[in-house]
Amino acid sequence: MRRLSHVYPDSVTAATTALAQDGSMPVGGGSDLLGMIKDELVAPDQLVRVKDLEGLNHVTPQVDGRVRVGGTVTLSALGRHRLVRDHYAVLAEAAESVGTAQIRNVGTLAGNMTQRPWCWYFRQKFPCYKHGGSQCFSRTGENQFNAILGGGPSYIVHPSDTAVALVALDARVRVVSALGDRWVPLREFFVLPREDVSRENALRSGEILAEVELPSLDGARSTYSKVTDREAWTHAVVSVAVVLTVSEDDGVCRYASVVLGGVAPIPWRVESVERMLVGERVTPVLAAAAGVAAVEGARPLARNRYKVSLAAETLRRALLSLS
Repeated sequence: MRRLSHVYPDSVTAATTALAQDGSMPVGGGSDLLGMIKDELVAPDQLVRVKDLEGLNHVTPQVDGRVRVGGTVTLSALGRHRLVRDHYAVLAEAAESVGTAQIRNVGTLAGNMTQRPWCWYFRQKFPCYKHGGSQCFSRTGENQFNAILGGGPSYIVHPSDTAVALVALDARVRVVSALGDRWVPLREFFVLPREDVSRENALRSGEILAEVELPSLDGARSTYSKVTDREAWTHAVVSVAVVLTVSEDDGVCRYASVVLGGVAPIPWRVESVERMLVGERVTPVLAAAAGVAAVEGARPLARNRYKVSLAAETLRRALLSLS
């Protein structure tokens, strides 16, 4: 591994100033970044340590009912935080599903949301689109775990569990740099390959994801369901995040947010299903129909057609668990 310099800033301002230098990258828990450096997938000159910065490690309720979560909160802390568990179960469950306990103890929310793809060809340094090449090797190669929705020209899937939950919660993120702060709705934060094949999100060079803001969700129910090919230390083959507001009087759904993970290059919001649910009782028949509708338009590759029925069934079960 090449020699690196390390910067330990004492403030967010000092961190963003250091990140403005060419060859700088931020590091929190480092569970993904350090592996990528070791495998020579990235080659920074210096690492700017942001995990211990004051103001980035918190879960803070706001006067208007919203909640702000710092980007360096660990996944373990997020999953067991009482406020998150009580009001944003989908996020707590997503955080608890990541990797192993050891990874969750060091991995941060921002790091999980912005991790790079785990496509085998990308990680093995094939000259694919993500490495500046001119093809996606998974399209005709090993594609058991690649995209069935939103793919092309690259067929990666977004690996983050927390991102799927946060898109379902309609959260937004605060991004900071030496040039200032900006807020980005999370449903606009992630980037499809057809928009820009070289990146997965809207972060610019020198920026860090400082905070996530969760909306007030009085009376909402939510859940995160994840299917994997083994029990631990792996990413979702298919996942589903659902947020529902159901009337206590008549059992009718008043609000719905449905997002699929593991099936697309970004957390995949299914607006057609949301429209199906609002104004209706979530019956077994409706839940099954919603599952089928969620994967309409899927374009599976040679080896991942199983994801179509798996996603439909996972959503059906998630909806019934909340109804």
